Amino acid sequence: MSTTLAAAIGGAAGALAFVALLILLLWFCLFRRQNVSRTSETASSDPSIQAERNVAIELSLREARRFEMEELAQATKGFTSKSLIGIGKFGEVYKGLHQDGMLVAIKKRTRSPTQEFANEVRYLSSIHHRNLVTLLGYCQENNMQFLVYEYVPNGSVSSHLYGDGGKGPGRKLEFRNRLTVSLGAAKGLAHLHSLSPRLIHKDFKTANVLVDENFIAKVADAGLPNLLGREDVGSSSQMVADKIFLAPEVQEFRRFSEKSDVYAFGVFLLELVTGREASEPSPSNSSRTLVEWMQNNMDNEDLSTAVIDERLGNSYTAEGMEELMRLTMRCLQVSSERRPGMSYVVAELERILDKEVSLTTLMGEGTPTVTLGSQLFKSTK
Repeated sequence: MSTTLAAAIGGAAGALAFVALLILLLWFCLFRRQNVSRTSETASSDPSIQAERNVAIELSLREARRFEMEELAQATKGFTSKSLIGIGKFGEVYKGLHQDGMLVAIKKRTRSPTQEFANEVRYLSSIHHRNLVTLLGYCQENNMQFLVYEYVPNGSVSSHLYGDGGKGPGRKLEFRNRLTVSLGAAKGLAHLHSLSPRLIHKDFKTANVLVDENFIAKVADAGLPNLLGREDVGSSSQMVADKIFLAPEVQEFRRFSEKSDVYAFGVFLLELVTGREASEPSPSNSSRTLVEWMQNNMDNEDLSTAVIDERLGNSYTAEGMEELMRLTMRCLQVSSERRPGMSYVVAELERILDKEVSLTTLMGEGTPTVTLGSQLFKSTK
């Protein structure tokens, strides 16, 4: 009897121990699951971990497209002379039709591949704005480096002002069209200056402002000087011609800043107003350039009448022209501290353009009309 009772008690104890073990295991699993969930929630709200995730996402967005040399050669039909559309500081520039149907501009130079080049392209290709030429990607193969940009079909502002390849301009921009182009270019520069860290163009000029199929201005080669070594810049045949766009502090101390870009924009405005290259001799003194002459006559109220592009005809109001000239002279101040910022330049150009449109509309017949699309550039014949 006692043996049977002891066996029964032992069996019951064993069963209770088994049940307790099961409960313990269930509790442990549930606790761990809750703890993992809690840890996950805490991690998602941890600023440092969230920042790391944001960086990872940002880097994935910044990843530049890496083209194969074979597909670029196919796009340009083997980099033939027929595809060559120019030569710049980076090297030869080709027009290409990519296999996906996209028109591209491909810059090519001989240079050994570097990680620094890929990193810089990755950053520059992440910058997008309506008034900037988009850098699509790059290629580094066979000791060659390539930059692939969107193709902008209607050429540069300088080609419309002065012609291209020895050809005369043959076309002209009406005043309001020039204001629109300058406003677009100003917005492109202002966007570069608003980035963190700020990006200084360092090579802004009329040749680096392109016009697309809708005649929207797009600033080209943003950040390109960062991809060039000092020897590339120094050996360029364009250096002498481009010097006129460099602010005094850049020429003397190589001190680039947002204000040196503003100075270059002032030279750009001057060329738009006069229809002449700023390096040309001034109207009254052959020993001074047009820019130097302007800087020495900033207090002359009748200054604009001596330099206005004759091709503008009567397509502008005197008030609009005077305001644009005043803005141009502010940008061309020798002292960088006296130059405005690009955000101010954008606001002023918007105001001048709006006022010009309003005034010419109120004046009625005989005043210039707004032309759009392919009619923007009218023949001078």
